[in-house]
Amino acid sequence: MNQEMENKNCPECGRPIFGRVDKKYCSDACRNSANNRLNADSNNFVRNVNNTLRKNRRILLDLNSSGETTIKLFELFKKGFDPDFYTNSHTTKEGQEYCYCYDQGYAILDDGNVSLVEKKSDLPTIP
Repeated sequence: MNQEMENKNCPECGRPIFGRVDKKYCSDACRNSANNRLNADSNNFVRNVNNTLRKNRRILLDLNSSGETTIKLFELFKKGFDPDFYTNSHTTKEGQEYCYCYDQGYAILDDGNVSLVEKKSDLPTIP
């Protein structure tokens, strides 16, 4: 072992590091702890966004058991739907915008109703 490695200490706990020359932390626990602390703020934001997207998808899925239906807009809001969170959107040739939460889509219609649709996967199925 070279002299440089013998003097290297873990930036998380301060203990000496043994092993590979390019090793940065003394253990997996210290590496995980440092990375969790480093990413905590962005992880909380991403986690909250993903939770809202999943909740929206669940609501759309519950209300659209047939794959295509129309409901009153207040039904979405009553269940806690947040229209500001969706994964992508698509505008039809007629100019109607559909917003999607993954595979579950919705379009707010002029008459106060909402058209719910399910997007069929473009991904090939694995046998």
